[in-house]
Amino acid sequence: MDQFITKMPRSIQELWAYRDLLRLLVSRNVKLKYRRSFLGYLWSVLNPLLIMIVMTIVFSTMFSRNIENFPVYLFCGQLLFNFMNTSTHQAIFAITGNAALLKKTYVPKYIFILSKITSGLVDCVFSLGALLIVIVATGAKLTWWTLLIPMVFLQLYIFCIGLGLFLSQANVFFRDTQFIYNAVTTAWMYLTPIFYPIEALPDTVAWIIKHLNPMYFYVGQFRDLVYYGRCPGPAILAAGCVTAVVMLVIGIWSFNRSEDRFILYI
Repeated sequence: MDQFITKMPRSIQELWAYRDLLRLLVSRNVKLKYRRSFLGYLWSVLNPLLIMIVMTIVFSTMFSRNIENFPVYLFCGQLLFNFMNTSTHQAIFAITGNAALLKKTYVPKYIFILSKITSGLVDCVFSLGALLIVIVATGAKLTWWTLLIPMVFLQLYIFCIGLGLFLSQANVFFRDTQFIYNAVTTAWMYLTPIFYPIEALPDTVAWIIKHLNPMYFYVGQFRDLVYYGRCPGPAILAAGCVTAVVMLVIGIWSFNRSEDRFILYI
């Protein structure tokens, strides 16, 4: 822990010194995703929109009878979970995928994780255009509470950075991390009320999800702002903030503890 505290000021200074590199990496990641694509950045809007349409058709007969305006309800959960899922899966390979560069020159290793998570955030922000289309198409109402969306994004962004740091360092030493995480996120998706109401679950399962599933905190806040048009409650706000900070501390601590040994394994 003392080493963690000692390294923090240096890491912050390095991040500022390498801010241009971070900006270039984020720009490269976003451009590579849509390279040689005819519609380019429009896929940031079209892709989540098409997935939402398919999932609405599939799940509407099962759940929409109890959920008013099911497309907006579904999209609110899908948008945030996709950001977390995609960005953290990319972060797993942030160190091993840049092994050649890390062996040749000094670059703060965490910069690659930050670039993957930030690229995912940029893509998620673009996807808000698809959410707006769904809101307009379904006649849903927008309130002033939607202006607080960045508050939810910031919490989830911090959470994903911490998780990404933890996963990326784990994958250096234990390459099965990627396969385990695939299974974890599949279960995680079904344990997050994305396409079903939390009230449809047994009380015990609902309690576990409400108190132990980090994505419930962020999806719940986002739905309050966009779907219900209200301010999230203090409990779910506090849970989201605390979880984000705790995950960030765990991620930084585990990454700093092991990064000096990366060169021996990549």
